[in-house]
Amino acid sequence: MNITDFYALYLQANKVTIDSRKVEKNDIFFAFSGENFNAATLAETAVDNGALAVIVEDKNFEDTARNIFYVKSTLEFLQDLAKHHRAQLNIPIIALTGSNGKTTTKEIIHAVLSQKYNTQYTFGNLNNHIGVPLTILSIKPEHEMAVVEMGANHQKEIEFLCTIAQPNFGYITNFGKAHLEGFGGVEGVIKGKSELYDYLKSNNQFVVVNENDPIQVEKTDGY
Repeated sequence: MNITDFYALYLQANKVTIDSRKVEKNDIFFAFSGENFNAATLAETAVDNGALAVIVEDKNFEDTARNIFYVKSTLEFLQDLAKHHRAQLNIPIIALTGSNGKTTTKEIIHAVLSQKYNTQYTFGNLNNHIGVPLTILSIKPEHEMAVVEMGANHQKEIEFLCTIAQPNFGYITNFGKAHLEGFGGVEGVIKGKSELYDYLKSNNQFVVVNENDPIQVEKTDGY
């Protein structure tokens, strides 16, 4: 299945979901499978429940006549579809990360911006390699801007999420001691979270800095 061809179908959908229990009429269902469960077995049921299309990674369940399409990886296809959609959007996106306070900060930013703008934002804490693409794909033509929360437990994760969300503004709440094992220590946390700053700088975008945090001031010196 080609991203460009599928995008035309995506534009007709109400929403994208990875939860078969939440499939409604005109939705697109991505059948994510685990070690002990093949979600592709739910493809026909999803279509029966009104799904516009289903993406599976088990060729045995492909049925293009019913808009059930096979791809090598549902995750990669979801991420690539989100990247493609982001490229079509002409709105500013604010990304935020940090060790603590991401979700609360995201809610506050959304509450303020939504007073004037139609603003989409990350639902709950869906801030990982699946949640960020879902957030991007939830942005509709009527939205004027978006707030995207990004979480990470290892280096290069924020860097990757930035390639999907392509933010215009970014804010790091703080550098704490969360996920030390994955990051390899506090310095690893600082380096990993600062990937947001690195992306914004390399793409000539805007950084919001907490000047009361000496680490943030140091990391953004010369921006």
